[in-house]
Amino acid sequence: MMQSAKPYEEHRHKSPQKLRFMLYTVSSSRYRLKIEKKPYEDETMDIAIKLINERNHEIIETDVLDDDINMIRKTLTNAIKRDVDVVVFMGGTGLTSRDVTIEAVKPLLDKEAEGFGEIFRLESYKQIGAAAVLTRATAGVYSGKVVVCLPGSPRGVELAFKIFLNEFPHFVYLAKS
Repeated sequence: MMQSAKPYEEHRHKSPQKLRFMLYTVSSSRYRLKIEKKPYEDETMDIAIKLINERNHEIIETDVLDDDINMIRKTLTNAIKRDVDVVVFMGGTGLTSRDVTIEAVKPLLDKEAEGFGEIFRLESYKQIGAAAVLTRATAGVYSGKVVVCLPGSPRGVELAFKIFLNEFPHFVYLAKS
């Protein structure tokens, strides 16, 4: 008797192979430079773009946002209306008073994938030690779209994408189910 595929394998088979990403850096200092039309470097964004492009996914928008709850929420609510699979916010996940990405995003999530943050902090701990607990990185689903909140550090973004980029198609499949 032929055994049927396990749900995980079936999901992987049905998962989209090419995803559409929207990437946002959340940083008051970079946002100020953008508004003033002054040059600025965004190594975090550069790393995210490089890793996504290496997997032949599509990036449909990148931008810099202020550390502002209303701006982040408006960006997210506009993003989910578009043909996008994954919305990523990089920055604002720490513990300072200006780190508000989690406060902006989490209340909008239909479901939170708690394991995302747990695994990220575990792997981060292996690199930087106990300081890993200082990030509130998280992910979840909002209106059928995957939403990810990452630290704004280049190393943090690189680690997160190396851990989860292969799993995003499966995550997207489940988000749309």
